[in-house]
Amino acid sequence: MIADPIPLLGLAGLILVKEAGVPVPVPGDLVVVGAGVAASRGDLDPTVALAALIMASVVGGGIQFGLLRSAARPAMLRLLARLGAADRVQAQTDRLRRTGARGVALERVTPGVRVVAIAASALAAVPPRSFVVGLVAGNAVFIAAHFALGFVVGEPVLAIVGGALVKLAALGVVLAVIGAVGWSVLARRRRGRDDAASVGGGVLVWTDACCPACLTLAVAGR
Repeated sequence: MIADPIPLLGLAGLILVKEAGVPVPVPGDLVVVGAGVAASRGDLDPTVALAALIMASVVGGGIQFGLLRSAARPAMLRLLARLGAADRVQAQTDRLRRTGARGVALERVTPGVRVVAIAASALAAVPPRSFVVGLVAGNAVFIAAHFALGFVVGEPVLAIVGGALVKLAALGVVLAVIGAVGWSVLARRRRGRDDAASVGGGVLVWTDACCPACLTLAVAGR
């Protein structure tokens, strides 16, 4: 029996749009974890779903990279400034100029930093080939890790909540809030109160680095 492709297309589309730079207020990592949970239930083919999510993230990232190297660059820069991400982008450009594909890959697997790594790569004039290599490698590791997390814990979580979708959704919201609070504390310690007080920047980081897995990685990397 072939699974309904519509849910997977929706998830992949959401990831593509987010990676293209549209500030959709939905944590991308939690979307991937949710896809892993769905795969553990048999609602999605694991191999197809994982490949589709990685491909969507690469295509979306490529679109954002291309826009920032074209006539859309001024508008994208204004959007980044409005979201409070301009300083973080600028801080990464020099490092990415030196490290190329390896730097892109490392930043794309680092919670809180990965969200502006594509813009920083474009501003740093990383060669397209090096950018694509780093993007594919980094996105594959990041997405596979979160997908595996959802796939492994999916059945136990569903057993606990009795398969109730509303309860499962509520659990996801609670985990996101806990992760967001923890990430905010870490951000304040790392960057200081003034930078952490930026509402736009806080929202931008929350949408891509507030799941418990990301919070754990952040704590381990300190």
